[in-house]
Amino acid sequence: MATLHIDPKRLPVDAIAGEPALAAERMDVAWLRERLAHPPLWAPELPEDLRLRFPALRRAAVLIPIVRRPDGLTVLLTQRTEHLTNHAGQVSFPGGRTDEGDSSPIETALRESEEEIGLGRRHVEIIGVLPDHVTASAYVVTPVVGLVTPPFDLVAESNEVAAIFEVPLQFLMDGMNHQRMSFDLPDGGGRRSFYAMPYERFFIWGATAGMLRNLFHLLRA
Repeated sequence: MATLHIDPKRLPVDAIAGEPALAAERMDVAWLRERLAHPPLWAPELPEDLRLRFPALRRAAVLIPIVRRPDGLTVLLTQRTEHLTNHAGQVSFPGGRTDEGDSSPIETALRESEEEIGLGRRHVEIIGVLPDHVTASAYVVTPVVGLVTPPFDLVAESNEVAAIFEVPLQFLMDGMNHQRMSFDLPDGGGRRSFYAMPYERFFIWGATAGMLRNLFHLLRA
């Protein structure tokens, strides 16, 4: 979607997803570990039509870092710098393209998190993965869910990361905060819809919001 040069913040909201907020007991560390280790049957929302648009997809992985704060769990996110070729200025999870030497998506997510924001893997407990998510930049991304234990020091890789911030998990796991938006593709290519979760000065949308929606679906199933 970034290559279309749209400004999602200027688009009208088509609808609010509106599902009830995740129950408080489901945002407990022990409960999250159990749910990710033994997921029930659930139906993810995946942009499978994007697979048909690209003859080849590159592999990538991101870390969904759930931080254990005294006042409640948060999700750590980054805002990308404005000069990047793909997804410039967008909110994203730490992560990136799979290297030849990576043994698994988990290794990719941990390595990229160390490189992008200085998050040491000793602070991260991997508790599960979500279904692969295809992006409009021709990547198939594996979201890796990890619990992050403070204290830790973060250093943004200045070429890629403009900001590092945290959002309460409680906010993200509430369907009333999930906006449905859409825009027309060029040259009669149809209409594309996406989710957005605006939080303070940050506009979470696209693939990042889509992955958070799937975490929401898994946790509420």
